[in-house]
Amino acid sequence: MGLGWNRVIYICIFIYLYIDISLGSSKELEGIEHRTIEANGIKIHIAEKGKEGPVVLFLHGFPESWYSWRHQIAALGSLGYRAVAPDLRGYGDTEVPSSISNYTIFDLVGDIVGVIDALGVDKVFLVGHDWGAVIGWQVCLFHPERVKAYVALSVPYAPRNPILKPVTAMRLLYGNDFYICRFQEPGKAEAEFAKVGAELVIRGMLTTRTPGPPILPKDGFGSDLDPANPPPLPSWLSQEDLSYYVSKFDKSGFTGALNYYRNINLNWKLTASWTGARVKVPVKFITGDLDLVYHLLGTKLYIKSGAFKLFVPNLEEVVIQKGVAHFINQEVADNVTNHIYEFIKKF
Repeated sequence: MGLGWNRVIYICIFIYLYIDISLGSSKELEGIEHRTIEANGIKIHIAEKGKEGPVVLFLHGFPESWYSWRHQIAALGSLGYRAVAPDLRGYGDTEVPSSISNYTIFDLVGDIVGVIDALGVDKVFLVGHDWGAVIGWQVCLFHPERVKAYVALSVPYAPRNPILKPVTAMRLLYGNDFYICRFQEPGKAEAEFAKVGAELVIRGMLTTRTPGPPILPKDGFGSDLDPANPPPLPSWLSQEDLSYYVSKFDKSGFTGALNYYRNINLNWKLTASWTGARVKVPVKFITGDLDLVYHLLGTKLYIKSGAFKLFVPNLEEVVIQKGVAHFINQEVADNVTNHIYEFIKKF
């Protein structure tokens, strides 16, 4: 009888520990609410925590969703802020317009201004990573009156080159197999992703730690990945997390997200009037020393030489995290959250 009860106790402890470990992310998601708003002519899904206080608006990158900010939403939403993260246009549970021309920088910035309006506030603290950082810089440039301060992750402000189209410059620097160049042809990257499957595509992107320009295999994206031996997941990304991203891309597809890249040259044309413009809101910039963007030609020198601050005169701090790669807001989530909090609480 005693041995039987011991077994029962051991089984209960095992179940408790398993549930506690496997649902760790679920616990963090407690208190995060979801709703759909209409802004800029489309339906936009937002996740939010906190009913009162200053709004902190998080903009995600590729290939992600609002979920990449789950740690920061949970923390700042418990510190007296309204922490809000939308699925950007073409992602997750937000509407996916069909035309490439529906993804210009004016559309993307218009979405964010529409979200700010829908939240019923005049100004927000803005935080962006990857494509979210690109959009965030343009929100600050076009509508500085809507931004109290900006925290940009991974991608610094890029002043417009008045002579050379961006994709043309990328082809000259890195060749036609540079990932942005390969993403230009409608349908091509989608077909390559379909051969590999969304899970392996997203796993491969989120786990890469190569600090250099992403050059895709000529045989197609993922042709160098073995489905039977996929890249191992790091400690900061669980199978549950990966499955969430996969489920959303299975729903939305990749075309909307890839259309951001297909408008890069058009955006260059549309923003001619902003050549030489400076971002004048208060800014903090955070990146990792293994971040692929940090290692693109000229980026490190641009950041360290003072040229970055020339175009962002109210750049208050640059933080370079050692041993950290591109998906910094997830890899060192608590550290990034603390940096955001310490910056925005001054305003």
